Amino acid sequence: MIKRTLEQIEVMAEGKLVPGVPRDKLISGVSTDSRAITTGCLFVPLIGDVFNGHSFVTEAFAKGAAASLWQQDQGEPPADMPVIIVENCLTALQKLATAYRNQLTARVIAITGSNGKTTTKDMTAAILSTTYKVHKTEGNLNNHIGLPLTLLQMDESTEMAVLEMGMSGRGEIELLTGLAQPEAAIITNIGDAHLLQLGSREEIARAKCEILSGLKEDGFFAYNGDDPLIDNTYPSMPQPNHFLRYRFGSGPQNDLYPLAIMLDHEGQQFRINWPDAPGFSLPLLGEHNVINALGAIAVCKYMGVQDKDIVEGLRNLKVSAMRIESIKASCGALLLNDAYNANPSSMKAAIQLVHTLKGYHTKMVVLGDMLELGERELEFHLEIGRMLDPAQIDYVFAYGPLAYHIMLGAKEVLGAGKVQWFEDKNELVKKLSSMLSPGDLVLFKASRGMKLEEVIQAVQ
Repeated sequence: MIKRTLEQIEVMAEGKLVPGVPRDKLISGVSTDSRAITTGCLFVPLIGDVFNGHSFVTEAFAKGAAASLWQQDQGEPPADMPVIIVENCLTALQKLATAYRNQLTARVIAITGSNGKTTTKDMTAAILSTTYKVHKTEGNLNNHIGLPLTLLQMDESTEMAVLEMGMSGRGEIELLTGLAQPEAAIITNIGDAHLLQLGSREEIARAKCEILSGLKEDGFFAYNGDDPLIDNTYPSMPQPNHFLRYRFGSGPQNDLYPLAIMLDHEGQQFRINWPDAPGFSLPLLGEHNVINALGAIAVCKYMGVQDKDIVEGLRNLKVSAMRIESIKASCGALLLNDAYNANPSSMKAAIQLVHTLKGYHTKMVVLGDMLELGERELEFHLEIGRMLDPAQIDYVFAYGPLAYHIMLGAKEVLGAGKVQWFEDKNELVKKLSSMLSPGDLVLFKASRGMKLEEVIQAVQ
């Protein structure tokens, strides 16, 4: 984590330290949450729609904070406390993070995309960790607050930083990539997430391709070549004069693609088109995750990782929770928890995975609302129901007001007897628990706000 004196923090955050404070006092770490103060840290009191961190500055000092920022329009700061006056606390946090990043020698990889960016981040970090000291985005710290905090958490000895970049509108990725200044960037795909805010997939593509504006000169840009929107969009976006472009995807129109994929209950084995490349083992289900792995492989190869270490990194991969997470229920059924988030693209990929899995007694899907899809949201849900294959899926349980339309579409292809809709989570748990038996498979997929993990925990 960042360790700097107050005098250095003052310069890096472009603030003004109040008089009478020892300028050589050392700061260790940064926190924006008064509930998570660590001894010696700098507290940054952010202002939100329903909170003002300045109300907690005195509490932060009582818990061990060594200093605090203070926004100049918030009146007089607490007397006799080490405070740095800044014009805006959020902007100061971002300036501090950028200044710290520029003082380090770490090489930065930035990852964005509508689906799969967290899994791709985990893959990339796992591979790089076989060779380098790696720091990566934890949890959901991938926005205009989380990314600066992630940078400030880096140890000075970090060699590689793998940063996830999320967004909900135009200009957000541009800000994040400008802060991080990556040497390499990955776009996993362009999906339907954030249609409510951006209105079209074309506009989503422009928002994702903003990542190029911060890419270093002669950097490396890897993207999903199966998605024509990226190819059509990125040339018109701000970008370095020179960079290496590399496409990965499912077929030979790409620079990197799988020659063969073999699926089993524990994961997948696959081979790629590189000459003399070894076979790879991935402890994740779904062909889309093989495609995500190709992006990670390409960037890690660019960063100098040897083939044998790429194999090791993928084989020992540990991914963030609720991304096709395999859980064995007490009754002997296999539960696939992919309930971290959902949009039409990721929902279709998860359902396609269930279609391809063989050897189960009964296959069921629990599908909840996909949120923030804009004016076509009912149409998207209906399409999901209609894509279910009656030869591969035995029962469908839909949960939530929007998922009612998944139920309608599913009834068209599976028949009314195999499809049920629930508006009460407890009723869903009761029904599902009564049906599960050893050898069954159940997929759980919905947007984060539906909290399907509560159903999984109850069933488990």
